[in-house]
Amino acid sequence: MTGDERTLAVAPDARTALAPLATRRAALEAMFPGFPGFPGWVPRTLDQLLDVVAEAHPDRPYVITDDRTWTYRELQEWSLRIAAGLQAAGVRPGEHVAFVLGNFPEFVALKFAIARVGAVAVPINFLNRRDELGYILRQSDSVLLVTMDTFRDLDYLRMLDELAPGWATGGGGAALPELRRVVVFPTAPGGGRAGATTFAELAEPAAELAPISAPDAESDADIIYTSGTTGTPKGVLLTHDMLLRTAYGSAYGRGFQDGRRIVFSLPMYHVYGYVEGMLSVLMAGGAIIPRLAFTAADTLAAIERHRADDALLIPLMTMDVIEEQRRAVRDLSSLTSVLSSGGHAPPWIWDAITEVLAPEEITTGYGMSETTASTTVTSPDDPRERLLTTNGRLRDVGQVGDPALEGRLALYRVLDDDGRDVPLGEVGELVCMGPSVTAGYYKKPDETAAAFTPDGWLRSGDLGRMDAQGYITLVGRKKECYRCGGEQVMPKEIEDVLLTHTAVGQAHVAPLPDERMGEVGVAFIVPKPGAVVDTSELTDYCAERLARFKVPRHVLALAADEVPLTPSGRPRKFLLTERAQRELADSEGQPL
Repeated sequence: MTGDERTLAVAPDARTALAPLATRRAALEAMFPGFPGFPGWVPRTLDQLLDVVAEAHPDRPYVITDDRTWTYRELQEWSLRIAAGLQAAGVRPGEHVAFVLGNFPEFVALKFAIARVGAVAVPINFLNRRDELGYILRQSDSVLLVTMDTFRDLDYLRMLDELAPGWATGGGGAALPELRRVVVFPTAPGGGRAGATTFAELAEPAAELAPISAPDAESDADIIYTSGTTGTPKGVLLTHDMLLRTAYGSAYGRGFQDGRRIVFSLPMYHVYGYVEGMLSVLMAGGAIIPRLAFTAADTLAAIERHRADDALLIPLMTMDVIEEQRRAVRDLSSLTSVLSSGGHAPPWIWDAITEVLAPEEITTGYGMSETTASTTVTSPDDPRERLLTTNGRLRDVGQVGDPALEGRLALYRVLDDDGRDVPLGEVGELVCMGPSVTAGYYKKPDETAAAFTPDGWLRSGDLGRMDAQGYITLVGRKKECYRCGGEQVMPKEIEDVLLTHTAVGQAHVAPLPDERMGEVGVAFIVPKPGAVVDTSELTDYCAERLARFKVPRHVLALAADEVPLTPSGRPRKFLLTERAQRELADSEGQPL
């Protein structure tokens, strides 16, 4: 592809230029009084806000796929039918409804339906294997599960057969005593299970939705599971108002224009796709273009076909999209904004986005499930060096900010190991507090207590520095977890699996920097006396038991006396990372 061809493909003068950021923010602030019954920011539940937007923009598209488009009114009516079906299935206010769904339109409709009946949603990572699925269903006390039958290479019904035989007609039985019913969403014609309720049947109830007491916007809307320091997933509690204020902050901070369309394949069970995508467009009467799986070619085709304004990406995706656009030019003249966040980004990526994708605005940020979504973000009008050197500053959120917190939804401090504030520009652990910060983890009081400082600030476990303008730069992690392709991984969970293998005496998993995935896992194995370790066999062993992003990229053997330990006997993981870099560089004949 020549430079001229690239220019023709993405020429800025072929776009509808964005208005100045201040103008767009002012329009968002003025939009809410224009919605019927919406005088400025009023705390609402998810379904209540959908109803407000559907009243204002009934015929606007909300969910766009290659096969069809659902307007706000159609999505509203669909969610009402599903809510009636949930009621008929016995779901009551305050109970928990779990679901294993990809980025289908049904995910969106179900999410609002759960809110309508006053229940709490438990979205589950669809990459989870049997034991991970069983743990979350038990720990969350879910009374109803909606699940795909199969997706990609995973067979969820077979997992349920092994977890709770007879589930199709008898629910979870003795193994999952709280689970009263399972609803199956067939992903292909002819799928499902005889005797089990299908999603289509759930959405066509015999009776209409019965009135319920209006849910409180401060009540829990979601329990979103993330790996924790104990090595088992923890359910982050998020309220309706936390989610909607953060979604508004996303729209305000990045200056959504009226009707913004966002394409993404990030899963909506995670706060990135859920809050920054599915919920944020409500604030501008916009639309989402969710994709079931990521490929660079599909992302670019969706931008071109559906005239997307915006793309949500992690650095790994961004690099693939850039490479694919260089290989085969698509018309990206509609694309005005790109958010690339969620992992380590090589410095060259920002200039490449500008050169190849040519959006008017590029942003990046930092956040976690415990803070609802991003708490810091670069502003669209920031100078380029902020992208190169920071993870953004405390997000501007307009009318939803807390006046007591300088108009923000969250504030950060940087603490040393003794819990004292460090001077600006010096490195310490980032701690956070504010309306967007979770109250804790579901049924995990010890983990909740450990997650907060004595004066109530959330410990992020991340090491970073903050400057006088509030920009944060991440420099590492105090805790052991790492991110592979944007997904958080807890080494202990992998180590526990490896230790169930008959040949493994010790297992130590450490992160290894990777330009494409951000970080990957490397497992160091100490064999049991007399045992012989087959490292490729151990990789397969993990792949059968763990989600793909948790499977270590490399497995290396070492002797027990080669494990670097602290005086208290804990492995020094950073030294294991250094050893892996040396060994793998030597074996491949080049530096990593």
